[in-house]
Amino acid sequence: MRNSGGTRWASVVRLGAPGSRVTRLELFFDLVFVFAFLTVTGLTASQPSWVNLFHALLVLALLWWCWQGFAGLGNLVRADQGVLPVVGFVIGAATFLLVLSIPGAFVDQPGGLNGPLVFAVCYFLVRGPQLAVFGWVARSDPAQFRLWLRLAALPVAATVLLVAAGQVPPRVTSGALAAAIQLSLWTAAVLVEYVAGIILGGSYWVVTSAGHWAERHALMVLLALGESIIALGLGPKAISALPLTGPVMTAAVLGVAIAAVLWWAYFDTLAPGVEQRLHAAREPAARARLARNAYTYLHLPMVAGIIFFALGLKDLLAESASSSTPSWGEPLGAFWVTVLYGGVAVYLLSLAACALLVLHAVRWPLLGATVVIVAVAPAAAGLPELVAVVLLAVLCVAAIVAETLREDGRRRQIRQLALEEQIAVEMEQTRWRQHHL
Repeated sequence: MRNSGGTRWASVVRLGAPGSRVTRLELFFDLVFVFAFLTVTGLTASQPSWVNLFHALLVLALLWWCWQGFAGLGNLVRADQGVLPVVGFVIGAATFLLVLSIPGAFVDQPGGLNGPLVFAVCYFLVRGPQLAVFGWVARSDPAQFRLWLRLAALPVAATVLLVAAGQVPPRVTSGALAAAIQLSLWTAAVLVEYVAGIILGGSYWVVTSAGHWAERHALMVLLALGESIIALGLGPKAISALPLTGPVMTAAVLGVAIAAVLWWAYFDTLAPGVEQRLHAAREPAARARLARNAYTYLHLPMVAGIIFFALGLKDLLAESASSSTPSWGEPLGAFWVTVLYGGVAVYLLSLAACALLVLHAVRWPLLGATVVIVAVAPAAAGLPELVAVVLLAVLCVAAIVAETLREDGRRRQIRQLALEEQIAVEMEQTRWRQHHL
């Protein structure tokens, strides 16, 4: 009877394995985050201000933490087996509602439910089912269950802070004081989740499959890069309405070129190299630290940098085609040069920090490019938009070419190991299929 019961419960939630990879169901739910990125960039572009830029950072941080919980869930258990698809649909629907509530997350919009309250409740509805599955897995181990109780308190505390932030403007004299209190409460909600992750250390991250964890984060970087292409092409005018002029073609090529260079900077050797180190970290605590520092925390500024780069590209094609602006565009300005140049600089700096932390290698071309981009940004603010993008593209291409040509044998070794692993997996899959299918 005990065995049959164990089998019955095992069919409800199936644990992951060291060789687990990303499932198609997880990729399906990641599409919600494509919509989330589009929403964040669209709203910030329509109301560009320093306060809204900080709003975007806070929303991205909470969205990232929601996604981290889903990535951890898919690493611990098989996301496409047992009851997990149903749980995934609940999380996906709650995440979609969370994204729909972003426009009113800070200031309630006329009509409908209270925006800040809906955002807070949806945040809890995303985090709650994730923690419920973790609690189900930990229920038979008293020590793990006590840890789970501590973890379950975190989204509750964050949600309470978000609810309180939504109630500030009606109860405080409107103006700078209300905005400051609201931003402080939002910041506290973000810190509750992120600081607790540092304090709890390795007990917070249990990485069953290194390959799954690395692949999930690499795919999220890829989705963010895809957002930059989408933002470039989806401006206030439809693509078919844009005249194919020289400035339009120049803007399109430059935007895609920078996105491609950013892709190369991550996927050429850094992504496989860090994944190989994660595989090599056999001791659970060491693997947990690596998963936390290199992926959860350092990949957030990578994704945020790409999202702000996408924000800087938004409407570029339409403005290039507009007859009301000079052929090379209006001067970029302090705000947009911060978004565009700053986003790329943060991304490159995060790559260099990840390489130093995990591979113990100093990526001098990336660091040099970051310094140069920051140094020339004030001057670029006065340049026409397309000229500023040309300058940024030249700096990015030069940095990645220098990084690629700076061959010391490590790049060749990383790529060779990745190729050998891929071939070995393909051969093993072929043998299994020949035998069983």
